[in-house]
Amino acid sequence: MGPLFWGLVGLSAIVVVHEFGHYWLARRAGVRVEVFSVGFGPELFGYSDQAGTRWRFSLIPLGGYVKMFGQSDLGPDSDGTQMTEAERAVSFNHKKLSQKTAIVAAGPLANIIFSIAIFTILFSTVGQQFTPAKVSEVVAGSAADAAGLEPGDEFLKVAGRSIARFEEVRDIIISYPGIPVDIVVNRAGREIDLVAKPKPLIVPDGLGGETRIGLLGVKAKERAFERHSLPVAAWQGVREIISFISLTATGIRQMFAQQRSPTEMVGPLGIAQILDKAADYGIVTVMMILAKLSISIGLVNLLPIPILDGGHLAFYAYESVVRRPPAQWVKELLFKIGLVFVLGLMLFVIFNDFTRFPMVQRFFALFV
Repeated sequence: MGPLFWGLVGLSAIVVVHEFGHYWLARRAGVRVEVFSVGFGPELFGYSDQAGTRWRFSLIPLGGYVKMFGQSDLGPDSDGTQMTEAERAVSFNHKKLSQKTAIVAAGPLANIIFSIAIFTILFSTVGQQFTPAKVSEVVAGSAADAAGLEPGDEFLKVAGRSIARFEEVRDIIISYPGIPVDIVVNRAGREIDLVAKPKPLIVPDGLGGETRIGLLGVKAKERAFERHSLPVAAWQGVREIISFISLTATGIRQMFAQQRSPTEMVGPLGIAQILDKAADYGIVTVMMILAKLSISIGLVNLLPIPILDGGHLAFYAYESVVRRPPAQWVKELLFKIGLVFVLGLMLFVIFNDFTRFPMVQRFFALFV
């Protein structure tokens, strides 16, 4: 299967999970859902159920949406002045503030629950990759050597985060290329505080481009898989999500601090390439990446930007504090600004994706 196929399957699965969160809670709250669409643009095919919801697959398979009665597509919600009492009873905008907040938050929450479910299933069946967080070898002349790490040291904390597995050390260190990072190790029963400056290393990103990572210079024992009981597997899934969120926040902070390049961001085409390469390693790898993509989409939607779920939640938070919604003209202005920002970001990441294709790189090389 080509990368386009895997990209569409992966994105569609995550979109369906996200939008179903909105749909399920909206129906529980008595809101009439008019459309559940996978993709944007003209409808390719679909059907209408007994509740009046049109389930559809649309032409542009790069996302999706749920259209609720009384909720605008892009701008502020309808004030309902032309609605009958029966229509107001099923209108999103006429539900309690707590209900609207729950419905909007249900999408990102569904993404997080989906990720926990994937991790739980994988960790309780296939097992979780596990390597004890103990140093077996320190590479001479490396950042670890300069920091004073020794064979036998057991990592306790890296960059302020508790460590249980060697994989967690690796995931954190790659986010600190050339940036000092605090390390706490257990050495013969004593806690030792160290500071390392991971060596910056430029490596292929697997998408035709390059990325900058940190290299510590330590080796650990061979990896193994450890199966967990369901409760432990679920907890380890939560830990994976917390770690991923923390690393994502670190990456964003480093971009604003100009320590990392925004060109490392990927869009739909980049995701398709990642899933296509993951498919070569089997369904387990694909599912792990889908879990992390689901978290990413949930986090992006929680950003306090109008037209995203987080923007709506910010308006509801304001309303809960001052006891009235923001002025209509303020919401309209912020929605327009948010739309421009989101469209600009989408164009930027899609451009990043295109520049990773070898043919595009050769074209740009003609002008360099």
